[in-house]
Amino acid sequence: MSLEVPVSKAGLTQNGDEACRLLQGHDAPQNEEVPLLGIRLPVLRNFAGKKLRRIWQDRMSARCVDPQKGRSSRFYTAETAAGGEAAPFRDAGKDGMPERGLDSVPFRVWNEALTIKTMPNINDNFLKLQAGYLFPEIGRRVNAFAESHPEAAKRLIRCGIGDVTEPLPMAAIEAMHRAVDDLSTHERFHGYGPEQGYFWLREAIAKKAYQAHGVHVEVDEIYVSDGAKCDTGNILDIFGPGNRIAVPDPVYPVYVDTNVMAGNTGSSSPDGSYEGLVYLPCTPENNFVPQLPDEHVDLIYLCFPNNPTGAVASRNELLKWVEYARANRAIILYDSAYEAFIQDSSIPRSIFEIPGARDCAIEFRSFSKQGGFTGVRCGYVVIPKELHGYDSEGNKVSISRLWSRRTSTKFNGASYIVQRGAAALFTMEGMAQTAALISHYLGNASLLLNACRQAGMRVWGGENAPYVWVQCPDGLDSWQMFDKMLHEANVVITPGSGFGSRGEGFFRISAFNSRENVDEVCRRIHSLFAR
Repeated sequence: MSLEVPVSKAGLTQNGDEACRLLQGHDAPQNEEVPLLGIRLPVLRNFAGKKLRRIWQDRMSARCVDPQKGRSSRFYTAETAAGGEAAPFRDAGKDGMPERGLDSVPFRVWNEALTIKTMPNINDNFLKLQAGYLFPEIGRRVNAFAESHPEAAKRLIRCGIGDVTEPLPMAAIEAMHRAVDDLSTHERFHGYGPEQGYFWLREAIAKKAYQAHGVHVEVDEIYVSDGAKCDTGNILDIFGPGNRIAVPDPVYPVYVDTNVMAGNTGSSSPDGSYEGLVYLPCTPENNFVPQLPDEHVDLIYLCFPNNPTGAVASRNELLKWVEYARANRAIILYDSAYEAFIQDSSIPRSIFEIPGARDCAIEFRSFSKQGGFTGVRCGYVVIPKELHGYDSEGNKVSISRLWSRRTSTKFNGASYIVQRGAAALFTMEGMAQTAALISHYLGNASLLLNACRQAGMRVWGGENAPYVWVQCPDGLDSWQMFDKMLHEANVVITPGSGFGSRGEGFFRISAFNSRENVDEVCRRIHSLFAR
């Protein structure tokens, strides 16, 4: 619809009453965008009787707009209409509105139609996202299958999402019970904790997860959180626009989607990739360890052991990345959530085992898989003091200082109970129980890996990681393989194409399951594919 507003020859309405009078009787739907000649006002259900003062008080949005320059937060006087510079009213009050009141303010009404929005603006970057995050889409398809095949649904075994299945280590359970008891007394009660995490947990992490393995990490470089997934997305808060960002392909979807949400990409392509990102191909030819880019990048996502491929990077391969990052003033965002699954002592568990990494890397870790905390939620970020970024004028800025500021503003810390449970994983009992948990899942991975190999499929991962990465047989694409396993074997897997274009033609099997279920999945794979 179009709203015609008559204007005087001078192009001025003298006060708010006049502007409202021009709009009286116009009953516009509240969601409608109305081209209004110059005065930027929210379109209300009925303008009759409304004054600009009331509208300003209600919406804080009364503005006059120069159509040649777009929207402005300044008020334009009659002099502006004659070609002068835009200037706010001399007697503007502290809220930006003239203290003498709207009824005597001259408003310039431009002759071009302008769009007046009647609803809050959203972050349009969200609209660039693919139709659905990978795992909800898997859930949708599985639910549809279960509804149409209720008997087969009873046989479903889920090896898709990487969610743990075994009970928490007893050391963590007992510690959390004691923590609950602490909250029942005045003497041991805990309210808000330190945003960075309790000292006793950060100290345990520094000593047991790093220093015991010869890796230099200090207590005040550790930031406890509610999980690595959140951290890998939230880290973008402290990096500005215009960075060149590199991600592996296939890739954990969170790295890509959070950059889309932050406005760091263009539109998506038919293959699911996004303009503006630098994709690092991970293929059988490079054992799913990406090669250095041929161009400059600023932020580099690396994940080892890798999700989804289960690949690991050697010391020499990580050294090349550290040298590249230092030479290019880039920062490596190193996701080490699965480090506890590494059994080969020659494979680094931390990027900080590599000389020079403290100058160019951030490391993310999690208790989700190490201690079965997927439903408990606890992880941590390590940001060395030596790590710096640069402001818009080229000055060095401490990354840890920015992250600390962001954390104290947006996060009140993981709960006392959860942190007590996490700290218990570093006790002698906790470490033994965690090792048994890891051994169970790696045993599952070994069984799944061998079952796929015996069925004639090419397989990667499954040795230092809880994921088995398999090439689809018989020319099937990823979603065709997903449907085949779902309908014919009643097993849920993850289609590789959900991790990026280079994941097409592959699928992932998660080892997070009971041994009974894994044995049955192996039997079904053999029955379905053995030649």
